[in-house]
Parts: sequence; structure tokens; C-alpha cells
Amino acid sequence: MSDQDNRDIRIDIVSDVVCPWCIVGYKQLERALELTGTTAEIRWHPFELNPQLSDEGQDLQEHLEAKYGMGPEDNRRGRERLTAIGDELGFSFRYGDDMRMVPTFRAHQLLHWADTQDRRHPLKLALFHAYFTDQGNVNDPEVLAEVAASVGLDRAAALSVLADGRYESAVREDERSWTLQGVRAVPAMVFDERQAVLGAQGVDTYIALLRELGVGRQPSTRDSRSHAAPD
Repeated sequence: MSDQDNRDIRIDIVSDVVCPWCIVGYKQLERALELTGTTAEIRWHPFELNPQLSDEGQDLQEHLEAKYGMGPEDNRRGRERLTAIGDELGFSFRYGDDMRMVPTFRAHQLLHWADTQDRRHPLKLALFHAYFTDQGNVNDPEVLAEVAASVGLDRAAALSVLADGRYESAVREDERSWTLQGVRAVPAMVFDERQAVLGAQGVDTYIALLRELGVGRQPSTRDSRSHAAPD
């Protein structure tokens, strides 16, 4: 029996590495798991927010204005809110004026490969950090290989995976599977293949869901107050 077999719950998370609410949602979930003493098998799945982007990507402000109608002031307030939420959850958002939105198909291929070596989870978190904290280009094979190496994967092997595209069809199939199940936005979390939650719902919501599913322990009122993150 593997360690994963002894986990309290399985949680599938469909997300993209350039989605700020995906890392926020995960960090809220992580806090809820800690507070309830719940162990979880986390399974990450691919979703591309912007598959139409060219390799060069797009200036982030231009992208947000074109896709969501967000002007510079809306963008500034959004960044400030995300930064504050991230600080509460222990994740650092460091937005810069020259930040770009980039395609993520290569990143998802690398994550699929990392899963064959039981390193998808640490690589996923490292890619969030690379993009949002270090402002790295997570579409650049060299950057991706460096991030892979930082979590113990072989850098040369990572470059080879990206160069030959051996996992392209597998990633496309995984994406298609979740699209067919109705996932159109992320983060999307599925708890034990029976309860789906969309968006970053907040620590208290995840705690309530875990209790509803009958896992973990009830956190004390003091714990909930001192560790709850803003929605």
C-alpha cells in the first residue's frame, strides 16, 4: 500500500500556472487542510487560460484590458488585493509593469512529465512562484528547465521533453476530459470525485466542505480566526 492510499481524501485541481486565483485557492485549501488535520492526495490537471497567445505572449495590462475590460486603475486595485491576500496566505505576488501573459502549454507538458517521477506537485507550486513572484517567462524552455531542476528534476531531461513534445497528446487529452466534464474556468476542485467547487472559495468554505465530507477534525474557533484568509 502506498502513502497516497493512506490519505484522508483525494482532491483533483484543474488550474493554470498563470492564474492568480488558482494559487490563492490552493493556499486557502492548504490552510484548511492544516487546520482540520486532513491529509490529501492532490492531483493537478491542465487548463490553458490563453491557448491562442503567441510564444511572445502579451503585455499583461493590454491582455487584461482586451480580455476583461480592465483599465489601469482596475488592474492596480486587483494587484493590491491579490498581494494582500497572498501575504496573508504566505505567497508573494510581485507584479511588475513589464509583466507579460504567456501561453502555458509547454508548462503543462513539463508537469505531465514530472508526474511520471512523482514531482508534479512541487513543480506546480514552483511554477506559480516562478511566474508570480519572480516574474519568469514560464513559456521559455530554459526557464522551465531551471524551475524543474529547482525541484530535483533533471534539467537536460526537461529540455528534451519540451523539445520533442512527447507529452503533447496526453496533455490535450487531459484538457479535453475536463472540458467535457464542464470545466470552463479555474480553479476547479473536485473532492473525492463527488463534490466540485469552482473559484477560490476561502479557508472557511473549504473547512466546511471537508467537515461535510467527514474528514479531518473540527478546528477550534481560535484557529479559524487566527488563520482564516480573506475571500
